[in-house]
Amino acid sequence: MLVGMTTNADAGKGAEAGAGAGAGAERTPPRRRRAPAGAAVLREDVTEAIRAAVFEELAAVGYARMSIEGIARRAGVGKTAVYRRWRSKLHLVLDLVSAVAVQGLPLPDTGSLEGDLRLLYEVTSRALRHPVAGQIIPDLQAEAARNPEIAEAMQKALREGQQSVATGIVAAAVARGEVREGVDEDLALDLISGPLYWRSVVVRAPKLPKGYLESLTRATAAGLRAL
Repeated sequence: MLVGMTTNADAGKGAEAGAGAGAGAERTPPRRRRAPAGAAVLREDVTEAIRAAVFEELAAVGYARMSIEGIARRAGVGKTAVYRRWRSKLHLVLDLVSAVAVQGLPLPDTGSLEGDLRLLYEVTSRALRHPVAGQIIPDLQAEAARNPEIAEAMQKALREGQQSVATGIVAAAVARGEVREGVDEDLALDLISGPLYWRSVVVRAPKLPKGYLESLTRATAAGLRAL
C-alpha cells in the first residue's frame, strides 16, 4: 500500500496566476502550499501484520519454500509493502531473528537459585513448545548449515537471549552465597539451557514427563553449586 503519496500541482498553478496578474487587478491571498509528502509512510500496523505473517509462513512451509508473495497474501498486503521494508526474505528473517535476541527472556527474581531456575524453565518450556516455535527453530537451524548469515543470526538469538538471563541468575546466586564466585559462565549457560532445549527442540518430545521441570531445576542447581 502506498501511503501519503501526493503531488503539488496546485503550487505551479498559483505561480502562473501570479505572473499574469495586472497592476490593478485585485490581489488574492496566496494559496497555502502543501508540504511535499516525501517517502511513503511505513504504517506500524502493516509492519506488525507482515512480521506475524512471516512467523506463520515459516511454520507452515519452511524457509526454503517461503516467498514474499505468500507472506504478503497471509498479511493481507501487496508485495510492495513487504519490499518497502525488507529487500528479500533473507533480510526479513534475519531482522526478525535478531529482534528475538534483543528482546530476550525476562530475568527471574524470586530470591533463590531454584526459584529463579524453575520460573525460567516454565517460561522457556511454554515458548519452545509453542507449535510455531517448534516448527521455525529446527527449520532455521537446518538453513543455518547452508547460510552463514542465518547461522550468525541464529547463534546471536539463541545464545545471547539465554546468556544474559543465565548470567543474571548465576550472579544473583553468587551474591546470595548459593554459588561460588568465579563460575565458568559458558558452562553455566550449558547447564541451564541445554537439557530443556535438547528435549523440546532436538528430541521434540511430545510432552514433558510429570515433575520433569522440578527435577531439572534441582539437578541444575546442584550442578551450578558443584562448579
